[in-house]
Amino acid sequence: QVQLVESGGGLVQAGGSLRLSCAASGSIFSIYAMGWYRQAPGKQRELVATVSSGGSTNYADSVKGRFTISRDNAKNTVYLQMNSLKPEDTAVYICNADRILTDGTRYNYWGQGTQVTVSS
Repeated sequence: QVQLVESGGGLVQAGGSLRLSCAASGSIFSIYAMGWYRQAPGKQRELVATVSSGGSTNYADSVKGRFTISRDNAKNTVYLQMNSLKPEDTAVYICNADRILTDGTRYNYWGQGTQVTVSS
C-alpha cells in the first residue's frame, strides 16, 4: 500500500508561481514513476507531468516551459514548480504513483488533491 500526501496549493494571481509537494509512504520501494494530474470543474482529468525513478520527465503541451517536475528519492517526494500561472491552470491537482510488483502487476495510487486557484 502507498499513501500520498499533497501540499502547497493555494490562491495566486496570474503570472505568479507556486510549488506543489507530494510525499509518498508505505510500499515505496517498487514505485516506478510519480506524477501530477489536474481536474477542473466540468472538465476531464488530464495529465500534467510525470517523472520516472531514473529522472525521465514528460509534460502536457499546455504547461511546457512553465512547469517543472522533480523528484527527491531520498525524501520520497515529488515536486511541481509552477511559474507564469494562468487562470486556465485553476484546478484540483492530484498526485499519482505507479507501482510495479515483481510479478509484473501494476497499481496506481492517488492522493486527496490540492486546490490551485489563479485569479486574473
